[in-house]
Amino acid sequence: MKSKVKELLAEKGSNVETINVNNTVYDGLVMMSKKDIGALMVVDENGKLVGIFSERDYARKIVLMGKTSKETKVGDMMSKEITVIRPDNTIQECLHLMTIKKVRHLPVLEDHDLVGIISIGDAVNRVISDQEATIHDLEDYIYGRAYGAQIELNK
Repeated sequence: MKSKVKELLAEKGSNVETINVNNTVYDGLVMMSKKDIGALMVVDENGKLVGIFSERDYARKIVLMGKTSKETKVGDMMSKEITVIRPDNTIQECLHLMTIKKVRHLPVLEDHDLVGIISIGDAVNRVISDQEATIHDLEDYIYGRAYGAQIELNK
């Protein structure tokens, strides 16, 4: 069974935390801490997705570049190269993209609108769940439970 992004979003919800490009990095860190998330989608004044700001961006850019989080704008530190997916993409496609692009979050766009986000944790958990369901179905098939017949072994 190959789960689709839209199925995962239907279960986990499609709430996306965004921050404006002009907010400070400190504002972003506070927001991520309160929401217990690792990334924010960065939007412009029109609400258009223009980047992603993650814990990784903070860790690698702020201190190493001699900047301060209370004075630096999110828009100056965000990742501007965004890899996006569509609701009809499979979870396996997401994991493949995350691996080759070395990203942990994929915004989900539908008709240029931001409709959700998939994290690497979301994708891995879904693959595990799908595999468990497949194993269960195969066990049912092998033991005849799928057809209403019940057999008892070792009696």
